[in-house]
Amino acid sequence: MRHALRQLRRLYFFAPLLAVALVCGLMLADPPLVRTLRHALWDQYQRLQPRVYQDTAVRVVDIDEASLAKIGQWPWPRYRIAQLVERLHSLEAAAVGFDVVFAEPDRTTPAAVSRDWPLPAAVREQIAALPDNDDLLARQLKSANVVLGFSLEREGPGTVPPFMPLVTPVAMGGAPQPFVHRFGSVVAPLPVLSSSAAAAGALTFVPDNDGVVRRVPLVLRVGDQLVPSLVTELLRIGQGADNYLVRMGPSSNPGIAEIRIGQVVVPTTRNGEAWVHYATERQQRLIPAWKLLAGEVTPADVQGRLVLVGSSAQGLMDLRFSPLGGVIPGVEAHAQILEQALTDSYLYRPGWAVAVEAITLVVAGLGIGLLALYAGVLWSALATAAALGATVWGGWYAFASQHLLIDSIVPSIGIFSAFLLGSMVHHFASERRQRWVRQAFSRYVSPNLVKHIVDNPDSLELGGQRLTCSFVFTDLAGFTSLMEKIDPGEAVALLNRYLDEMIHIAFAHEGTLDRIVGDAVAIMFSAPVHQPDHQKRAYDCALAMQRYATQYALDLQAKGIPFGHTRIGVHCGEVIVGNFGGSTIFDYRALGDPVNTAARLESVNKHLGTRVCLSEDVVAGVPGVLARRVGRLTLKGKTRALLVWQPLNDGLAPDEAEAAALPAYEHAYDLMAAGNPDALDAFEHLAHERPDDPLVQLHLRRLRRGESGEVIVMTDK
Repeated sequence: MRHALRQLRRLYFFAPLLAVALVCGLMLADPPLVRTLRHALWDQYQRLQPRVYQDTAVRVVDIDEASLAKIGQWPWPRYRIAQLVERLHSLEAAAVGFDVVFAEPDRTTPAAVSRDWPLPAAVREQIAALPDNDDLLARQLKSANVVLGFSLEREGPGTVPPFMPLVTPVAMGGAPQPFVHRFGSVVAPLPVLSSSAAAAGALTFVPDNDGVVRRVPLVLRVGDQLVPSLVTELLRIGQGADNYLVRMGPSSNPGIAEIRIGQVVVPTTRNGEAWVHYATERQQRLIPAWKLLAGEVTPADVQGRLVLVGSSAQGLMDLRFSPLGGVIPGVEAHAQILEQALTDSYLYRPGWAVAVEAITLVVAGLGIGLLALYAGVLWSALATAAALGATVWGGWYAFASQHLLIDSIVPSIGIFSAFLLGSMVHHFASERRQRWVRQAFSRYVSPNLVKHIVDNPDSLELGGQRLTCSFVFTDLAGFTSLMEKIDPGEAVALLNRYLDEMIHIAFAHEGTLDRIVGDAVAIMFSAPVHQPDHQKRAYDCALAMQRYATQYALDLQAKGIPFGHTRIGVHCGEVIVGNFGGSTIFDYRALGDPVNTAARLESVNKHLGTRVCLSEDVVAGVPGVLARRVGRLTLKGKTRALLVWQPLNDGLAPDEAEAAALPAYEHAYDLMAAGNPDALDAFEHLAHERPDDPLVQLHLRRLRRGESGEVIVMTDK
């Protein structure tokens, strides 16, 4: 068993290794659930420490509810948009970007409005001569640095309209197309507007599964053609740059590493997206559209700035979920990433982040797992809490001080999994070891006592309690002389086999092993667990022991080994049962006169010629007992005579023969107990019929010596 435990212990190390390996696989697979947990943690970081707002060269002309109420519902006529562009140009905005797609002609143009009117031909000619709103806007776009927005659709032929003013980036270190989000078609502004604008940029976000916009793409693709986003083009036009550069990462970390736009370098994800570190909403960056059109905006608010035109009105449905909680207008996400680009305050997930996370997982996970395997629960739990705290704190510190996005969720899952699996294996091993110790301990102490101590640890206290118990004492006759006649090793082997089965019989009857003294065994019933039928158990146990001992001795004697017979005494009574000894060692046993009486009953067998003696208290608790009276024995050192019985089914003779002879014996015994002189003749007759009956011979000798009555005073132990 111990060898098996050692072999199994060698496999325990693989438990934390398995946990760490599984979580490493989870890290590589990066399923949606893991991403959701990771993003939730980073969102919490942003809520705890949002980006500190700095008043930069970014403004948002907001088509808000107040503007809609003052100017009219959306869509506004294009001449209004042209007025807005003209005001921004006159205030010397560096560049203007529209978070709006002008994909359809203006339906408020006079020609368009008059199509359904029944007007005379001359009037129609006059109306047709009026300027078209889209043409007005197109002429205004030519005089300003305006970036028009367009949206992308997943389905489509993968081609870009030729009239769109798009700049193809310069790629360095490889082709970025395999890593960029792919779309199939473009919802473009009108050709007349597109051809008049300085540039065009995509408005499309690629939100996560929960709909939260955490990253803004700087470059996308339609088919195999790269297209810039609104942010990218606004930065380029605002700086007067001719192009932008997409730099790829090394082969060890494939994908896009950064995008350089003029003097601005934006670190990106491998897909060309920039993480947004959101600042709380600030009114400084907002210019209500109605104020701009009303001439209430000063040049200082616009001059040299990048201006985004978008809407926060709920009715226009351009709302997005934010990591800070709640919803924001889509234009604010563009504004936030522009502010980060101009203040160099990016959120960044470095290429080495996965390696650091994996090393943390492996080192801390294996360490905690091994500690959980071999240390106590308290220490391993404290170490796990410390490791989890350090991992989460490390992620938070990297975010708060360096604006780095380090995943502490997956390493924490791995550490906790290693602790959990290690603790489970430790618990399993402890239970297995406890079972082994219990089994081993049960070879020294009675199994029911071991179970009682395990189930009731409070019982391990000095002292005892009064209980009524039954006791079985056995002794082996002639073993000392046997040791002198045969090899001591052989004698010990014979004794061990004998004791092993005797104790097995006792345990089968749920007895408690009180002690083994040489070749003698003492068994107790009804302690530590109460047994209402303790007399019956003791009686049955004594008879089973005697049957086995008799057959064992006969088998050995047939082989020429003079193995002696076994004597047994059984008694019951009130005793003090408990733990005796001191603080160093306990001895669970029973103290009281019934214990000594049971030992004396075992001993008197050699004087009576019997093998088993039962006290009257034991017989009283055994219904239908097949036994006969031995006599009222006054044991040595006692004053009260005790009625003692001999069981007839003790294995020395067939039960039927014993039962048939019982009436004659009982008649003779009654005569002897009454002092009737006829008792001598009755026992003479029994002795003639049963010359080998030891009790008949005992009483016959007494009667011949002139003794009478059933009381026998024992002068020896």
